[in-house]
Amino acid sequence: MGEEPLLQKLRTQEDVESHKGTCVNDGDGDGPVTLILLFATFTALWGTFSYGTAAGFTSPAQTGIMAGLNLSLAEFSFFGSVLTIGGLVGAAMSGRLADIFGRRGALWVSNSFCMAGWLMIAFSQATWSLDIGRLFLGVAAGLVSYVVPVYIVEIAPKKVRGAFSAINSLVMCSSVAMTFLIGSVISWQKLALISTVPCVLEFVGLCIIPESPRWLSSNGRVKESELALQRLRGKSTDITKEAAEIKKYMENLQEFKEDGFFELFKPRYSRVITVGIGLLVLQQLGGLSGYTFYMSSIFKKSGFSNNIGVVVASAMQSVTSVLGLIIVDKFGRRSLLTVGTVMMCLGSLITGLSFLFQNYGLLENYTPISTFMGVMVFLTSITIGIGGIPWVMVSEMTPINIKGSAGTLCNLTSWSSNWFVSYTFNFLFQWSSSGVFFIYSIISGVGILFVMKMVPETRGRSLEEIQAAMTR
Repeated sequence: MGEEPLLQKLRTQEDVESHKGTCVNDGDGDGPVTLILLFATFTALWGTFSYGTAAGFTSPAQTGIMAGLNLSLAEFSFFGSVLTIGGLVGAAMSGRLADIFGRRGALWVSNSFCMAGWLMIAFSQATWSLDIGRLFLGVAAGLVSYVVPVYIVEIAPKKVRGAFSAINSLVMCSSVAMTFLIGSVISWQKLALISTVPCVLEFVGLCIIPESPRWLSSNGRVKESELALQRLRGKSTDITKEAAEIKKYMENLQEFKEDGFFELFKPRYSRVITVGIGLLVLQQLGGLSGYTFYMSSIFKKSGFSNNIGVVVASAMQSVTSVLGLIIVDKFGRRSLLTVGTVMMCLGSLITGLSFLFQNYGLLENYTPISTFMGVMVFLTSITIGIGGIPWVMVSEMTPINIKGSAGTLCNLTSWSSNWFVSYTFNFLFQWSSSGVFFIYSIISGVGILFVMKMVPETRGRSLEEIQAAMTR
């Protein structure tokens, strides 16, 4: 039996249930938002919070670390970049770990690396322990950047799946902003120690939350899958239809049970892989790391106040992230990706034109404010669409039998692109302060066409239906 007949069966079953008058809020994957569902989601999100604190740590800690440990600028720069190296290591392990140990098991591993990393940094007396601690944080970040979206997508009811997944971006932005603020008033050692608190909270939560029902079912643990699903949906919710749909789809996938990495390149998975990698490459090569890692350099070059810019940017990202939560399940993934990519293209175009005019001595009085506007437009595009939705769609589209290999490939692609942009930005910015943003704008322009032509809409559909449709 192929996956296309399964899609027909899923739709036929939905039609039968609707004619019987079955309540859509009971067994069809649109269950209620329960306390344990919220608790499980926010437990996973503590991993994302830790990733944000690691990303934001170097900015407020730079002066203190360099003075306290007598580091040169080159040594501190290496310390900062080690996070990306660790991220590549974590990305390479993420899919396999999530497949072997489960989503919750992979979160245990990332939590252990994160806790060890922060403690090593907090008590470092030498450069080597500082760098190893940062490397451990990178490994944890590489793991959670894949596992957290997958876990949330697999446990959330379809009617709120987009909103629950979008919280990931809000948590990331909030943790970076909080790290900036706290780090400006306390020492770097205390900041590192405080950063272990999310690890402790996640540790406690992981002892309580259930494993992903879909992962359990894919490993033949059907009874445990049903118990986990019932717990997530509430005792009074009829999970019969959702549990049967998951079980049926997993049974069908047994025919295509594949462990080999090269199986990803079979024709039936071509659209899943193309869309997943395409969105993540667009996200990174469109300039995400350039803006976030070097925002201070951009503001300084334009003449805009760095302190004001960072504070306003952090506040704006938090507000627009909340907006993203509200609209993602109302307008859909594809629509928001299209709008976000257009804004990303426009933001880089405005920033590039600002520096171009500055280089030619034109409208110099307006360069600071126009650059600030360009950066804000770009960052808004990240929080409402292009920042979080690509990972949501990768998690939604990828069949569970290839999720580990596909997740590893997509995660490695994302982190490699992240490293490339963060490494090349300063060279490009020095070469041409306007040219680098025109390059990002052109890439984003191509991305608009990619989203409109290739990306499907997944809002309001069960994971099983999405995955069967994508692999026909």
